[in-house]
Amino acid sequence: MIRKLLLVTMISFFAVPVVTDAQIKTFKEPPFEFYKVSRGDTFWYIAQRYGLDYKRLMQLNPNVVPTNMQVGEVIRLKATAQSPSSFEEQVAVLVNKERTSRGLKPLTHRADLKNVAEKKAQDMINSNYFSHTSPNYGSPFDMMKTFGISYQAAGENIAKGQKSPQEVMNAWMNSSGHRANILKPEYDSIGVGFYNGAWVQMFIKSR
Repeated sequence: MIRKLLLVTMISFFAVPVVTDAQIKTFKEPPFEFYKVSRGDTFWYIAQRYGLDYKRLMQLNPNVVPTNMQVGEVIRLKATAQSPSSFEEQVAVLVNKERTSRGLKPLTHRADLKNVAEKKAQDMINSNYFSHTSPNYGSPFDMMKTFGISYQAAGENIAKGQKSPQEVMNAWMNSSGHRANILKPEYDSIGVGFYNGAWVQMFIKSR
């Protein structure tokens, strides 16, 4: 299990020991609402471990491809769990909570910038890379311009493997470079993207 953060050229890795088969514990029902996919996981295996029907598990996660589950991908174990698609809005809310608590203006969560951030998150998973520079779109600044986003200043935070909006925000806020982007007074807009365990924040100062 690897969790990553990246700002410009900085990468932070957080790893936990590999769990052997002998250490695997099964449950009659899930003790939590979300599960982060590890290497070799399948819906059937996860369902067996947490006392679920694997078909029901697939119904709870219609956007997850069973034959191509991504390490670090977050899936729902319970119907009461919020859809990961709501994670993006939660991240934007947490960003503004950090800003307003310091007397800074909140950022507007712009739909067009959110669309670009989502495409970047999808691109990182589908093209199997973890970098600010996409093999398909170039730099985040190139990418914004390609999608018609104009700005005076811009920045990007990315991360991979965190299970929740609060977890990824904690990681970003504990990194000076990422925190500086989140709290930069000049920015007025944000777009948040989440896809299969990849997180993206794009910030701009509008023209």
